[in-house]
Amino acid sequence: MPLHPEIAKVLAGLPTPPEGPLDQVSMRAADEAHVAPLEERLPLHAVEDVTAQTASGEVPVRIYTPVEADRHGVLVYFHGGAFFLGSLETHDHVARALAKETGLKVISVGYRLAPEAAFPAGLDDCYAVVRWAAEEGESQAWDGTTLAIAGDSSGGNFVAAVAAKAHDDGFHHITHQVLYYPSLDLDFDVDRYASLRENAVGYGLETAGLKPFNAFYIDSGADPADPVVSPVKRVDLTGLPPALIVTAEHDPLRDEGERYGRRLREAGVEATLSRYKGAGHGFVQHFSWIPEYHRAFVETRDFLSRR
Repeated sequence: MPLHPEIAKVLAGLPTPPEGPLDQVSMRAADEAHVAPLEERLPLHAVEDVTAQTASGEVPVRIYTPVEADRHGVLVYFHGGAFFLGSLETHDHVARALAKETGLKVISVGYRLAPEAAFPAGLDDCYAVVRWAAEEGESQAWDGTTLAIAGDSSGGNFVAAVAAKAHDDGFHHITHQVLYYPSLDLDFDVDRYASLRENAVGYGLETAGLKPFNAFYIDSGADPADPVVSPVKRVDLTGLPPALIVTAEHDPLRDEGERYGRRLREAGVEATLSRYKGAGHGFVQHFSWIPEYHRAFVETRDFLSRR
């Protein structure tokens, strides 16, 4: 189906991006300028900023408790932003929606960004916070059951990489992985996936923009041939946690996410693939106010309720 009319309307009103190299400082400032004031955000029982003392060092996290309870399942969330954008603030609304819909305590990770922090600093922060959430479970009132990880776009990349690192380390507490339109293959050869050609222009994220947007990460030492950087290249996917992979019909990254889901299934891992029609990349972050796309949070709730 065509791009959702509400999304098309928003995209039509966006200014033409400036020519020349990307300026991460001004782009981050522009992102932060769109953050809703606190009084307009979804209310929850508690929202607390904490510094997690981890094996990766001190990592800022924001903890969302949906309702008062003695114990909670936990979901650790990694925001998107091509590894150089995004923050606890820009994705605060996503974390709040996840907490409300799933009933889980959500721990959003303020991981270090490229290029200031070279690979694998951001990934190490995400993995370390997942370990911290389990090891400090008593202080976080973790109920010892659900420990899910979720992320959008580059955050979905970190989800897959963290799940693999945990498996290889013998850390088997992760119960679910949720990937929203993940960036799983940083080799952007347009012949690799049909969606890179079909959705190349006019849907928000454009294929020609993938290399410059991800250059901050790659130039910091992330090798696209490395399965830690491009998780779809991992040879053995057996033993990984059950996965929910949400893709968007009009997303250049659609096919790599769906390929990862099929490969998980071939490896004997439970994997649910869910393609949202009429949607483009970033719809969970930017367009979840549209009812049919808010359903992604409900679908996440239903997936996480399965054990």
